[in-house]
Amino acid sequence: MDYNETVNYLFNIAPLFEKVGAKAYKTGLDNTLALDRHFNHPHQNFKSIHIAGTNGKGSCSHTLASVLQREGYKVGLYTSPHLVDFRERIRINGECISKHYIIDFVEKEKNFFEKLHPSFFEVTTALAFKYFADNNIDIAVIEVGLGGRLDCTNIIMPEMSIITNISFDHTQFLGNTLGKIASEKAGIIKQGIPVVIGETTPETKNVFKKKAKEENAPIIFAEEHEEIISSYFSNSQIICETVHFGTIRYEMGGNYQTKNINTILNAIIVLMKNGLISNIGNIKYGLAHVCEETGLNGRWQEIRKSPRTICDTGHNLGGWKYLSKQITSQPYNTLRIVFGMVDDKDIDNVLKLLPRENTYYYFVRASTKRAIPEDVIMHKATRLGLEGEAFDKVVSGYNKATEDADDKDFIFIGGSSYVVSDLMVALRDNPQYKDVFFRLPQ
Repeated sequence: MDYNETVNYLFNIAPLFEKVGAKAYKTGLDNTLALDRHFNHPHQNFKSIHIAGTNGKGSCSHTLASVLQREGYKVGLYTSPHLVDFRERIRINGECISKHYIIDFVEKEKNFFEKLHPSFFEVTTALAFKYFADNNIDIAVIEVGLGGRLDCTNIIMPEMSIITNISFDHTQFLGNTLGKIASEKAGIIKQGIPVVIGETTPETKNVFKKKAKEENAPIIFAEEHEEIISSYFSNSQIICETVHFGTIRYEMGGNYQTKNINTILNAIIVLMKNGLISNIGNIKYGLAHVCEETGLNGRWQEIRKSPRTICDTGHNLGGWKYLSKQITSQPYNTLRIVFGMVDDKDIDNVLKLLPRENTYYYFVRASTKRAIPEDVIMHKATRLGLEGEAFDKVVSGYNKATEDADDKDFIFIGGSSYVVSDLMVALRDNPQYKDVFFRLPQ
């Protein structure tokens, strides 16, 4: 098999959650443990940091990886989903896993997989851990796929765990209250391992306290240790005055990132106490060059200056509480929003947060079976007083928005990771955008 055939095999070995949703979800760690035994426990060959949460996992994961790389470590990074190419999920020092390694892995192991019937994510996690071990990395930053307690990444024994925040997402799997969702996320808290909690509510804080006490795990609530004294936005970046690190520049400029920065800095303090990080200059560099160092895309990312055009992967109610305010705070004559969502998100309440005044919408359908049809979104939006038109492809909506816009308008593309993904796939070979996206695999 060539690379494309191999990736298609992985996507079809079992239902892929990102493509089909609930029927792809498997409970329990039996397959994960069987894969781990089969590959001789590769995760035991490197240190790790484990990151869960509803929003902010990707930003925190990439930022810590960037700092650790600058400290001189060989750093593995395992995240999901990818935006353009499967290989984005598995990186070492920012470089994607090779096509050859994936092809060889599948060819050697497909007979074992077909007897076990693992999920896509179970196989991908085994692939990542084996790749990291085979390449003798020093430390891996591992992002939870879904939940925590029963996630197949939860076999690792990390140096530190992080739970960024809890809001309503994937309720069909994790529970329909914040307390139940927090219980699933708290499953990554391990015996004696420090855990940093980014944001809490009274309901979730008690869950984390109880679990940490049961596991005798030191627990740090980042919101009780505010590192940011002041902050402002400059050229799609955040400049912060901090308690322990002086002035820092953070490469990603979304409003929601100030919460992430505080969580990250509290995590870095733990890693400094544990001797894994020592140089403040490396910390500042890592924060200032996250995307450049790790290949992260899609976080309040400017893709065009005139008319100013931003894309963001924020995809649930928690994310849009920040995004809607930041979008409307931009200068513009007309705000043009290219918008789509997938079917397990709270679209009705997200739509209520969307701007109305001087705003025109381009409702789109991303290329995933989980995408809500564009006409359904437009019907819901129209009932709430949002004006716009519908397109069956993301790039069609984007092209119409740029055609309609003048230089004083502001264009935003988002609502789902898959909307941003489709946009990047459509634009990456266009010379106009060649310096926009970071380390997209070719």
